[in-house]
Formats: sequence, C-alpha cells, structure tokens
Amino acid sequence: MNKLNLVSQDGTRLQQCGDCRDGAALDFAFSYAFHPIIDVRQRTVFAHEALVRGPAGEGAMTVLSRVNDSNRYRFDQACRVKAIEIAARLGMQSRLSINFLPNAIYRPEVCIRTTLQAARDHGFPIEQIIFETVESEQVSDGNWLSQVFREYRRIGFMTAIDDFGAGYAGLTLLADFQPDIVKLDMALVRGVEQKRASRVIVANVARLCDELGVKVIAEGVETAAELSCLQEMGVHLVQGYLFGQPRFEQCVRDIAEVWPVGV
Repeated sequence: MNKLNLVSQDGTRLQQCGDCRDGAALDFAFSYAFHPIIDVRQRTVFAHEALVRGPAGEGAMTVLSRVNDSNRYRFDQACRVKAIEIAARLGMQSRLSINFLPNAIYRPEVCIRTTLQAARDHGFPIEQIIFETVESEQVSDGNWLSQVFREYRRIGFMTAIDDFGAGYAGLTLLADFQPDIVKLDMALVRGVEQKRASRVIVANVARLCDELGVKVIAEGVETAAELSCLQEMGVHLVQGYLFGQPRFEQCVRDIAEVWPVGV
C-alpha cells in the first residue's frame, strides 16, 4: 500500500496511507443489506448490522474479492460512509453496526474523520454507531486493536468484538479492553440447547460480561430452542435467521415484521 511516513512531535515515526492524501475512488460499486439484532426481552430492534453486498444485492464475495492491499484503506473508508448514508436515508431509528478493518487504520484519530463528516452530513447520531471487528480480518496485534477501540469510545462510538471465542477475539483481548458488546461466535450458538459444553461456556461468558458491564449478542440464532436456551442463560440480544434474513437496502421498522410465530 502506498504510504507516507510522518514524524510525530515525540519523534515516533507514523505512517499515513497515501489514499488519505490523494482521495482516489474505488473502481467498483457496492451497497448494503441490513440484518436486525433483536432485544428479545424488550421486544425491540437493538441494532442493524450493515452487511456488504453488490450494487444490485449480489453476495458479499462479489465485492470482497475486489479488496486487496492497494485499496483496503479506501474500501474501509467508503464502507463507513455508504453504511451511514443508506441508514440515514432509510430513517433507521436503531443503532447501526458497521464492520471495520483494524489493519486498514494507521492513526485512529485521523482515519475516523471521514466517518464523523459522513455522520454530520447525513444527520446520523454518532452515539448510535457501533464499530465491530470484521470476522474475516486477522488481527495479530491485540494492543493495536485496543488502541483503536479506545479512541473510538473517546469520540462517542460504541464498540463490539465479533466472533468472541474464536482466534484473538477472546479473554486476552477482553482483559485488555472491555468493549460495549461482544458477539458470541456462531459455533457456540448452533444447537446450544443440545451441547452441555457450549451451554457452560455461554453461561459463564454471559455472567463474566455482565460483571464487566459488557453486553452479549448471540449470532446465528436459527431455532426457537436455541433462543429459549440463550434466554435462560441471560443472553437477550440475538441475531439470526429466526428473525429473518438481511434486507437489501431496507431496515426493520416494526418488531412485528420479524417476530417469529409462537415465540
């Protein structure tokens, strides 16, 4: 990636992506589908996760396959702006959860400026924006991720660790930084009512997070049995096909639209 070396006042060498300076546009288009995150205790839509799609609703890989080291920063910045733009146009009242690429950030306080400008331009409150780590991104430097999260929290954004329990997204990171939200890895949720080990892990993670003041979201909830089991263990924020598939350039306006029959 084209980089420009900078020197801070204390002599530390910093790197700034050349794309930040040059403002080159992406050579491909994309849009978003929005998947609701449901608060089953309150029967409300807690948030919508913005999921990248092709411009006509094509699958995510038609877009992600175009992302490489030369356009990673531009893509990350464009994703934030596009998600906020569409959410504002839809009149989204819930929180908006945006996946971001920690490895595409060079200086959090600088790289966030475009996001802040987009929120101002479209009148979307920054306190309704959640930044969550994208599941496909391999983050090898946990200290760096914590630094990014701390800066985002200072500005007023909410933060979330995706796929908690997989890779680096585990107890080591949680000990260093307590985000607003952790999203349980889907493998822990699938068939949880039938797996004693999964139930023990989920119940204790929920208890731990409660003591730390961290909300827990269960991803990949597909059955009423999974939902019931999760609720018994104190997990009340859920996301999954039980409440419908992601909606291309649409959001849920009324919980009755997605509430499962018989639940």
